[in-house]
Amino acid sequence: MQKMFEQWLNTWRAVADPAQWQKLAAQANPGHTESAGSAPVNPFAALGGFPGFPGFPGFPGVNGGNSGGGRSGQLPFAMPAMPNIPTAAIPPQRLQELQSSFSRDAGELIKQASEQSIDLATLKDRRFSAPAWQSAPGFAFAAAWYVLNARYLQELAEAVEGDHKTRERIRFAVQQWAAAASPSNYIALNPDAQKALIESRGESLQKGMMNLLADMQRGKIRQSDESGFVVGKNIATTKGSVVFENDLLQLIQYTPHTATVRERPLLIVPPCINKFYILDLQPEGSLVGHALDAGHQVFMISWRNGDASIAHKTWDNYIDEGVLTPIDVVKQISGREQINTLGFCVGGTMLATALAVLAARGEHPVASMTLLTAMLDFSDTGVLDVFIDEQHVQTREQTIGGKNGNPPALMRGVEFANTFSYLRPNDLVWNYVVDNYLKGRTPQAFDLLYWNSDSTNLPGPMFVWYLRNTYLENRLRNPGDLTSCGERVDLSKIDVPTFLYGSREDHIVPWTAAYASAPLLTGPQTFVLGASGHIAGVINPPSKNKRSFWLLDNADKTLPEDPDAWFEGATEHPGSWWPTWTQWLDGHAGKKVKPKANLGSDDFPVIEPAPGRYVLQRDQ
Repeated sequence: MQKMFEQWLNTWRAVADPAQWQKLAAQANPGHTESAGSAPVNPFAALGGFPGFPGFPGFPGVNGGNSGGGRSGQLPFAMPAMPNIPTAAIPPQRLQELQSSFSRDAGELIKQASEQSIDLATLKDRRFSAPAWQSAPGFAFAAAWYVLNARYLQELAEAVEGDHKTRERIRFAVQQWAAAASPSNYIALNPDAQKALIESRGESLQKGMMNLLADMQRGKIRQSDESGFVVGKNIATTKGSVVFENDLLQLIQYTPHTATVRERPLLIVPPCINKFYILDLQPEGSLVGHALDAGHQVFMISWRNGDASIAHKTWDNYIDEGVLTPIDVVKQISGREQINTLGFCVGGTMLATALAVLAARGEHPVASMTLLTAMLDFSDTGVLDVFIDEQHVQTREQTIGGKNGNPPALMRGVEFANTFSYLRPNDLVWNYVVDNYLKGRTPQAFDLLYWNSDSTNLPGPMFVWYLRNTYLENRLRNPGDLTSCGERVDLSKIDVPTFLYGSREDHIVPWTAAYASAPLLTGPQTFVLGASGHIAGVINPPSKNKRSFWLLDNADKTLPEDPDAWFEGATEHPGSWWPTWTQWLDGHAGKKVKPKANLGSDDFPVIEPAPGRYVLQRDQ
């Protein structure tokens, strides 16, 4: 234990010592030499060379990986494939200021340690809030020393000069390293874990190892007690039937909740990365149920979890078979010339592309469009931008995209899940490493995290087209620059009323990126900004009476060009935005009519009860 503690301290000393940066950078990048005098202003290239990152801190002989694939036998918390850390320059004067500040604070901390007067409450870090961290001077010092050094490293990252992408990559790398190197992640440095080990007489360690081995087989960390949920039993339980299916999807028609319904039905296009039931969790948190209660007819696409039989499918297949076909089926079943549509996240990108294809053909089967945390303009892709460059996209095209005669393969859903988890490493990775493995606990049952772990594979050709043409080259926003299903895609030809929603703390689709869809579209627009993040902001049912949302209260249907100008004029409203949306949808759904006696139609008879077979296919 003493040896590990000394190694850990020496690692953090290297972070603070500019004299070590060049040496560590050389260890991390063998064969690469820094120009003379450049090392003091480039501390970050050394991160990859520090011992223990991103390996598992606490079980000897178990090492981390950087594959990101997370398949059987690999650590479930292996970092996703990281781009190379670029060369960074920090202004010498700012670097000197930071070093002076660090030396002063380090001296004060050492003084407190010698007097045994370290107060961890001042750190305001919940990882070290348990009384056990104050039980011995060594534990208190380790926590305080870590926080000091992590803050210093983050300040160095903020001081970097360079282009936006370089700065973001360095910030992300520092965030990941600092999160992984916390003493709370080490069984030899975590007094809580040691206390559990002693009190359980070793049982916590045994359970922790069993949890680790089980997660290695799954390829990802268990974030929720999955035994607490069964799809179709206590989650995704809204009544309905599958009325159509093809290689990519099943189409669910839900049973009406009201004696009369709006004549124009609503078709929901959920993201194809995860299962559809994020929009139909438990009854009190179901957006589907809310729309049904409001008197709307609802259809939902349930995407297939990709396997080898559809590994060859392309983006055009998903637009044609995955969106255009369901639109036509819903029209036929309902007998209406126009329907309403909703796209969530990448489902919104696909929906808008499909409607632009239809507009190019002179067809206008949609009366309104709702886009939830969706991007059409990929100028600002948030933290995901750190992973994407030409080299990364080319590699994906070669390995799974079927390029140059290579066989197409699948983009594994577990890779998405692990990457998204590392966008919030302390909340979605390391706290589970500590609880599940160091303390041998079983996570609580949580429906949203259960859904989060139920990821979906995608065909490689489809994924790499999306990656290159949106995230890398941002071509969807340019009228006529892309062709889909044989048509030039021009989003400005979509002239239907559009409801745009963004989440204020969204780290996947920044709310300003959701707002940036507005100038690309034509027709009256409403924008709503919800509190919280990418998922929690969307799934905010009125029954919870939580959070708030922002909305322009005037009747002007033209949004300001500047999102900040919109926010300055918006009014904050308490509670859920869902009633505002259904009230808006009422205005585009036609008059109330009596619902048909049976679901489906003669041409599209019921295949099986909702939620259907496709959603039950898990990628274990």
